[in-house]
Amino acid sequence: MESTSVPSPQPASAAAGASIDYDDDIVKKFLLASVLWGGVGMLVGVIVALQIVWWPANLGLPWTTFGRLRPLHTNAVIFAFAGNVCFTGIYYSMQRLLRTRMYSDRLSALHFWGWQLIIVLAAITLPLGLTQSKEYAELIWPIDVLIAVVWVIFAINFFGTIAIRRVKHLYVAIWFYMSFVITIAVLHIVNSLAVPATFLRSYPIYAGLTDALVQWWYGHNAVGFFLTTPFLGLMYYFLPKAAERPVYSYRLSIIHFWALVFIYIWTGPHHLLYSALPDWAQTLGMVFSVMLLAPSWGGMLNGLLTLRGAWDRLRTDAVLKFMVVAVTFYGMSTFEGPMMSIRAVNGLAHYTNWVIGHVHSGALGWVGMISFGMIYWLVPRLWGRPLADPDGPTRHFWLGTIGIVLYIVSMWAAGLMEGVQWRSVNEAGQLAHPIFLDIVHRLAPFYWLRLIGGTMYLVGAVMMALNIWRTIRGPAPDAAGPEPVPAPAQ
Repeated sequence: MESTSVPSPQPASAAAGASIDYDDDIVKKFLLASVLWGGVGMLVGVIVALQIVWWPANLGLPWTTFGRLRPLHTNAVIFAFAGNVCFTGIYYSMQRLLRTRMYSDRLSALHFWGWQLIIVLAAITLPLGLTQSKEYAELIWPIDVLIAVVWVIFAINFFGTIAIRRVKHLYVAIWFYMSFVITIAVLHIVNSLAVPATFLRSYPIYAGLTDALVQWWYGHNAVGFFLTTPFLGLMYYFLPKAAERPVYSYRLSIIHFWALVFIYIWTGPHHLLYSALPDWAQTLGMVFSVMLLAPSWGGMLNGLLTLRGAWDRLRTDAVLKFMVVAVTFYGMSTFEGPMMSIRAVNGLAHYTNWVIGHVHSGALGWVGMISFGMIYWLVPRLWGRPLADPDGPTRHFWLGTIGIVLYIVSMWAAGLMEGVQWRSVNEAGQLAHPIFLDIVHRLAPFYWLRLIGGTMYLVGAVMMALNIWRTIRGPAPDAAGPEPVPAPAQ
């Protein structure tokens, strides 16, 4: 494709930058919260993985059982870790793309502390069993109200900053951020509509199949607009910055945005194939899911081709290693997802560990790796000093990458085995494995491999946290300008 690229988003020039006082304190807060909650969420994930293969890890307590900790894990890694990562990148890049400070420092602070309060309340209520039992929307109604209030605060600050911008053009990353802010608000409010019964309990206004359809319209689009569009915005800003190259094709990035947001919103029904949902709705979800492959791979190729002329730097630059692997996993998981939405494939994969492997290839491979790359790129610039351990990111990269491979390959193998054995019949036409527990026992080796892979990924995240802590606690730089001097390439 002929390049129609424009220069990558650049911070204000030295002269102009002297007159713009960017609010990087809020960026630092969100970054440190990302690192903290990422470690917590991944640790809980390792604990629940251990519980599946070794039941005494439940500790015999109601608060530490799998059913209580699993939603804590998903909420922690999605909304605590990934959420804070999004806000870190958005607050940093928006100010520089729009050449202005955030609209309101007070709203920024309210957003930060309100979001951390929501996370703490989730960490208290979920182990206590206070839940609405909806995937990715388990939190009880008072916390749902608080989420809506904090999100409105964020939205006012976000669009207020756009309104006072000093440049006319809105770079494509801003469009991805806007889809994140608007769509998540709509998804959360519609899916969380409920009638309170007590302060801790409520009844959803939907029932039966309608409730299921609304839930998976929300659930899949939470993945699409919380774990995809904002991170694509981060990719379009931080990958060109790290590679010191313009985005390959700006025209393709615009097509990527509009095609993705139009198609993604219709894909939720593929979670309800072979259910009581009308066939036309199931088919709609399947068709739009397969169509989603085109914009997703367009975005992946746009990201990878941005590195033209800079591929040699992958040997020495750990930040680029993280980002390239992240974009590759984005392409892989957005190929696998549409394929799994096809009825014939879904019949084999649904309810198996294959789905767990698919989810974590996107979560660990795409979201996690792009987050780590962004964090390693930001820390030296925010604190104006090189990393305490310059080789740490490279060790983290290899540990995390090998951990991801062990995790998803073991789950793919386990899922295929489950799907095939559940469907196998003997010569009499009866189920060849009528006792469900027989298949479960055969999964133990795969579960141990998953535990090893997940633990390696967690150790890498802990290494990053210690490296950042040592960097921050290190000697202060002699001088700090408006844009601190970056550390040497890893």
